[in-house]
Order: sequence, then C-alpha cells, then structure tokens
Amino acid sequence: VQLQASGGGLVQAGGSLRLSCKASGAITSVFNSKAVAWFRQAPGKQRELVASSTRVGTTNYADSVNGRFTISRDNANKKTYLQMNSLKPEDTAIYYCNNYPDPSWPWGQGTLVTVSS
Repeated sequence: VQLQASGGGLVQAGGSLRLSCKASGAITSVFNSKAVAWFRQAPGKQRELVASSTRVGTTNYADSVNGRFTISRDNANKKTYLQMNSLKPEDTAIYYCNNYPDPSWPWGQGTLVTVSS
C-alpha cells in the first residue's frame, strides 16, 4: 500500500483547505474494513491524531480541531478526505493519513499545510 496525500499549501489564518489521501495498492475490501485517520506532525513535535473515521463513517476529532475539520471517506476509490476550515497558525504541520487505531500501512510523505497569521 502506498499512501498519497495531497492538497496542502500556504493559506492565511481563517482560510480553508481540503486534503485528500489515496491508498494505492490497497485491496478495496481491506480498505473498507478499516477505520482511517488523519494525523499531523508539527516541527519539533510528535505526530498526533487529528481525526478518525470508522468503516461505517463514525467520526471523532481532536479537541483542537473539533468543529473546524471534517473527515470523510470514499470507499469505492480508497480515498480519505480532510476538510479544514477556520485554519489557525497552530494547524501548521505535515498531514498524513493511515489506518487506525494501529497504523499498519507504510507512512507516506504527507502533505504540508502552512497557515500564516
């Protein structure tokens, strides 16, 4: 499996971005059977969980993004999305996707999100 995240970029505080992640090489039935999640890693910090979605679409969010971010998934195309609104400078990080709660796919390069104040 190769995780290909995209959609990052430079945005001003208060702006929005939509991240996408495709699990290339994953068997569709396997992807559909797993919960997926978005994680992020800011400079000098550990990777942290941002949002998760069960195989049936039940979602959970870190307190820091609850109400601003929305995770969704497209099982047919093995994709996961993260809609990010009202972005803050502290959201600046590299964003990654993987399965959850025990990430088992090789981590991709992620996509960099930079929020300017």
